[in-house]
Amino acid sequence: MNSIFLNTLNGKSSERPPVWFMRQAGRVLPSYLKLREQYSFRQMMDNPELAADVTLLPVNDLGVDAAILFSDILVIPNAMGMGLKFTDKGPVFEKPLKEYDQPSKKLNPDPSKLNYIYDAIDAIIRKRPDNIPLIGFCGGPLTVLVYMLQGISTNHSFPDAIKFLYQNKEETLKITDAITELSIEYLKKQAEHKIDVFQLFETHAGLIPSDMYNELFLPSVKKISATAKSLNLPFIFFPKGFGTGVSKITPEHCDFIGIDWQTNIYDIKKLLNHEIGIQGNLDPRLLFANKSVIEQKLNEYIDFGSKNRNWIF
Repeated sequence: MNSIFLNTLNGKSSERPPVWFMRQAGRVLPSYLKLREQYSFRQMMDNPELAADVTLLPVNDLGVDAAILFSDILVIPNAMGMGLKFTDKGPVFEKPLKEYDQPSKKLNPDPSKLNYIYDAIDAIIRKRPDNIPLIGFCGGPLTVLVYMLQGISTNHSFPDAIKFLYQNKEETLKITDAITELSIEYLKKQAEHKIDVFQLFETHAGLIPSDMYNELFLPSVKKISATAKSLNLPFIFFPKGFGTGVSKITPEHCDFIGIDWQTNIYDIKKLLNHEIGIQGNLDPRLLFANKSVIEQKLNEYIDFGSKNRNWIF
């Protein structure tokens, strides 16, 4: 495949930095909102043809250089017997794990519950342009765990889940191992259905101290990364809010790292292992600013890109 996205991930030079947005298939697109008037989120995710069409909307509407599978990080808890329901108010679990005395014993992983996603991948591969790679993904171990422990909450600091981590280390590790095992199986199946890249979304990495994350969850990241590498898939790790914790990330953990807008990209570059590429880190809220401010910031990224070839905007 002749793709500047894949070329950059594989260390090859390209005529420009590739462009891709982490939430590109969603509410930012009028075409997506129009579909949402007809279908629920779950209906779009469950229907392979619809999921494929939604996945490719940003490619057609925005001209981005990669497509990402239209799915949700909570499909893993659902496949572990958590009884997930997608409602108009968002996903809801029947009963969060924190309500059980030994929550690890309540897990019942069933990989077959993920089969419909592979049908969607097949449809995307069939419909996509020849130069557009497909990114598969799953949620990071901490992010998936805090949702499983506390459920979907308006309190995004997840106080009950974090309390559990501090009070129940053994159970935390057991549940994390189960999440990791199913995530690896999920990755393998996505690879079997011909994804081109895999990304791990650790959306809530910043909830706990980086040293604690490194002890409890980074070993899982390393296992998932090793699986991706064994399948010849470029691996992107996005630990949102990790800050200076990126200094402990090595090429064993990822090929590229996604960084959020809370940290200066030049500061991250100094902290990061030189073999690891960077994705990010424009603040999407910048688009509320006037045009001259936006242009000034984009020129700063152009300058960064001219000095760093292993960078995805």
